Amino acid sequence: MSALPVAGPGPDGPRHRGPRGDEVDVVVVGSGPNGLAAAVVLARAGLGVEVVEAADQLGGGSRTAEVTLPGFRHDLCSAVHPMGVASPFFRAFDLPAHGVEMLHPEVAFAQPLDGGRAGLAYRDLDRTVEGLGVDGPAWRGLVGRVAEAWRGVADVALSDFRSVPRHPLDAVSFALAVLEQGTPAWDLRFRGEEAAALLTGAGAHAIAPPRRLAPAAGGLWLAGLAHAVGWPIPRGGSQTIVDAMAADVVARGGVVRTGERVEHLGQLPRARAVLLDVAPQGLLRLGGDALPAGYRRWLERWRYGGGVCKVDFALSGPVPWTAEGVDRAGTVHVGGSRPEMQAAERDVVAGRHPERPMVLVAQPSVVDGSRAPDGGEALWTYAHVPNGSTRDMGDAVEAQVERFAPGFRDLVLDRAVLTAGRHEEREINNVGGDIATGAVTPWQLVMRPVPAWDPYRTPLPGVYLASASTPPGPGVHGMAGVHAAARVLRQRFGRRVDPLDVVRAAA
Repeated sequence: MSALPVAGPGPDGPRHRGPRGDEVDVVVVGSGPNGLAAAVVLARAGLGVEVVEAADQLGGGSRTAEVTLPGFRHDLCSAVHPMGVASPFFRAFDLPAHGVEMLHPEVAFAQPLDGGRAGLAYRDLDRTVEGLGVDGPAWRGLVGRVAEAWRGVADVALSDFRSVPRHPLDAVSFALAVLEQGTPAWDLRFRGEEAAALLTGAGAHAIAPPRRLAPAAGGLWLAGLAHAVGWPIPRGGSQTIVDAMAADVVARGGVVRTGERVEHLGQLPRARAVLLDVAPQGLLRLGGDALPAGYRRWLERWRYGGGVCKVDFALSGPVPWTAEGVDRAGTVHVGGSRPEMQAAERDVVAGRHPERPMVLVAQPSVVDGSRAPDGGEALWTYAHVPNGSTRDMGDAVEAQVERFAPGFRDLVLDRAVLTAGRHEEREINNVGGDIATGAVTPWQLVMRPVPAWDPYRTPLPGVYLASASTPPGPGVHGMAGVHAAARVLRQRFGRRVDPLDVVRAAA
C-alpha cells in the first residue's frame, strides 16, 4: 500500500483528521475520473477526504503505462478527450492550469473506406463540409447545429437527467436530430458514403448498433464536439488528467492511497459519507447482505453491454493509411461503410464475433512525440466483441487496419492483447470488457443503475454511488462524481451549494 502525503488542511479545515482508522469526513473508493472529481469537489469544500484505490496506479480507465516495449506509452482505456474540454467540471477545474496540455490533431476523427477514400472530420467545420462534397451541406445542417449549440446540449447530456434544461430549444433541436439518426430515417439526409460512415463511426463508441437512439445521441454529440471543442489528446497520456486531480486533493489536505483493495464496507474508516466509484457488481460485493433485497434485485438486473478486446501496438513508424488525411487524425474508426458497421455491431449484440469487427484506433503520435521512441508509434486500438469474450482479436484487428493501410503488419514490433474476459483484471468496473459500465440504452442511461429520483444515494446510510453506472453515464467527464458530491454536501453536511461554484471559488 502507498499513500500520497498530506500537504496540509483545506481552506476551511477538515472536521476530522488523525491516523488511519479515525473518523474522517468522506471516503472515496476508486480513483477513476468520477471518484476523483467527487474528491476534488469535497476537498475544495473544506472537507477531510480520503481516496482508496485497489490498483497500484491511480486513474482506473484513465491510466497510461508501458504494455508493449520499453518507451512505448499506451493509454489503458480512455485516450482521446472531447469531454475533457467540454465537461462543466473540467472547465471549472481548468486542466491547463494544472499542467495538463491538451493537443489538438488537425483531423479530429477519420473514417477510411475501400478504394482509398475517407471521411474526415476536421476541427474546422467549414473544411469538413468542403471535404464531404455533396453531403457537406447535410453535415452542416445536422452536426454543425449540434456544434453551435454544444453548451446547451452539454447541459442536458452531462446532467443528472433530473433537472430542467437551461437551454430547452437546444435540447429539443438535439432530440429531433437523435430521432432522425436513431431510426430508419437515418439515411434520408445523406447521398454518399463518406458522411454517413463518418457519423456512424462516432456513434460506434456506444458499442451498440448505431441505428438506435442512445448510440445516435452519442454519435451526434461527439461529432458536434469535434467542431466545437475538438477531440484532444493529453500530452503524456490520460494519466496526466487523473494525476492532476489527485494532486489537487492532496494539496487541500486529502489523502490518496493506492494498492488497497476494499472487499467490504466494514474495512473503511468511520466517515460521514462514503462515495463508491464502482459498477453495480462492485456495489453488490461491497454492500453484501446489508443492501435491502429490492435494491439488490435491481442491481442484479443491471445489464452490461458489449465488450472490447484491447490491442496495443508498438510500431516502427506511422500507419501507412491509403486515404489522404487519415494520417493526420487523432482517432480513426475502422469499420468500413455504414451498413458494415451496423452489421458488425448487430453481431456483437447477438453474441457473435464479427468477421470484420468494428475497430477504434487512436494515434497519439500525430501530436504527441512523447509516447514512443523517435520514429516509433504507440498505437491504441480495440475491437468490439461480445461481453465476456475470451477470443484474442489481435489478428482480426491487424487485418482490418491492413485493409485500409497496406504494409501495416510490416511495422509491428510488438503487440499486447487484453481480451474482454480479462478486462476486470486491469479495471474491475469493466465487467466482461464493458468499458461503458452498462449497456447504452435510453432506459439504462436515465435509470442508472436503479429507477430512483436520486440514483446516487444508496439505501445504506451515508453511502453513495459515484461511477459511470450513474447519470450521465460513460465518458471522461467527471460529472457523475460531481452530481454525487452535490448530494453528499446537501444531505450529509447541510450545504446547498452548486458544486461547480465550489470548484471555481477554490481555484
